[in-house]
Amino acid sequence: MKTQVAHLLHRSARYFESGSGRTLLLLHAFPLSADQWLPQLHRVPLGWRVIAPDLRGFRGMGPAFEDLGLGGLTMDDYADDVLALMTHLEIEDAAVAGLSMGGYVAFAMLRRAPERVTALVLSNTRAIADSPQAKDARAASIALVQREGAAGIAREMSPKLLGDSTRRGQPDLEEAVKRLILVNSPDAITAALGALRDRPDSTSLLPSIAVPTLVIAGDEDAIVNITESRNMQEAIPGSTLVTLARTGHLGNLEAPGPWNTAVETFLAGL
Repeated sequence: MKTQVAHLLHRSARYFESGSGRTLLLLHAFPLSADQWLPQLHRVPLGWRVIAPDLRGFRGMGPAFEDLGLGGLTMDDYADDVLALMTHLEIEDAAVAGLSMGGYVAFAMLRRAPERVTALVLSNTRAIADSPQAKDARAASIALVQREGAAGIAREMSPKLLGDSTRRGQPDLEEAVKRLILVNSPDAITAALGALRDRPDSTSLLPSIAVPTLVIAGDEDAIVNITESRNMQEAIPGSTLVTLARTGHLGNLEAPGPWNTAVETFLAGL
């Protein structure tokens, strides 16, 4: 596995790279970073090259790599960054796996450049936009970050990100998730909260998805429940649903073996 930096036209982007062959892009959840994907980067399916980028603003690496273009950030901006990275790396098209916010970015990629997405993994994510209540919660989270920085959002979110079974059986994982959150800047977190709040509804996109699609859910996910995942899967023609037992919102970290197996089985059928 290698840590790389791509100097794009308007920004520099850190990403991890592992393996060789066809490309699988891994898009991380809020408010984490590409470090979320370390269990997957150390177990790359044969014949695949895995690229895991930091979305704009996340996992800042000092003044030389600070993202200045965070004001008014949208899911389309994140998608354009990923597409620009693909172009920089001379990747014409790729399978795309997005977890939570990463799934929203994957939907934006499908809207903007569907020909560059050859397969889709939607893990612990949803197609619907934020409800008015959810938008109010985003505003409260933005105020929390402005008062307390990344520490506030880490305290608020880390219990929701993991399932009850994980918190009982893997207590160290909650601390590890908090550390992944704490390295992010308040500006990046606030910008992402705005992008999450204002993202478009992707429900109408689902019936038009024409690439092989895998939906992954956790039976203890407190953020995206199984009914939402099942409804999304049923709306995507030919897609399949895998539910991970005793797992919350971060299935790739809570149950990396079963998560990897589900994705590897899916990729083997492409």
